Amino acid sequence: MSSTPRIGIILSTTRETRFADRPAQWVLDIAKARGDADYEVVDLRDFPIPFFDAVGSPRFVPQTNDVALRWARKVSELDGYIFVTAEYNRSISGVLKNALDHIYDEPARKPAAFVGYGAVGAARAVEQLRLMAVELSMVPMKAGVHINMEPLLGMLRGGKDFADYDYLAPTVTAMLDELAWYTRTLKAGREAEALEQAA
Repeated sequence: MSSTPRIGIILSTTRETRFADRPAQWVLDIAKARGDADYEVVDLRDFPIPFFDAVGSPRFVPQTNDVALRWARKVSELDGYIFVTAEYNRSISGVLKNALDHIYDEPARKPAAFVGYGAVGAARAVEQLRLMAVELSMVPMKAGVHINMEPLLGMLRGGKDFADYDYLAPTVTAMLDELAWYTRTLKAGREAEALEQAA
């Protein structure tokens, strides 16, 4: 097993005009400079999973759809997650909910952090996502990044960038600090359990 943790930055919306790529790249640049994990962007556009209509939850019924199986493998190979999420009607996007409905065991005992953007920094969407993470046995982080409407509109309409809102970068650092600790700790725990089971 690799000693370097792998963390996926998940783009949680597939809209053509989405803003998600900008915060994902911003977080990725900050994260890569740390050297404490291997980070990669995971784009739900690359996993066009059909609407969930299986006969049962993946907790009980094996997946059969090829795209869903590829998505599940990607989730499984990662040691932690950063969800970059918009807020749709006080919740997450339908495409993210659908993606989460297609997995169960793959993210268990792994940490999940959240970067939200939009009204109230997508705090309500992040709250919904935290509840789903708990149901999937993930460990949701307390520290998060919330990009409110002022910086969002400034970047979308005013030609500004994240550097113009210097209060945001420390929130990324705090989130990554917490995520790194939990990623290392939970990875060690999963590996120790696997060795015990193999003995």
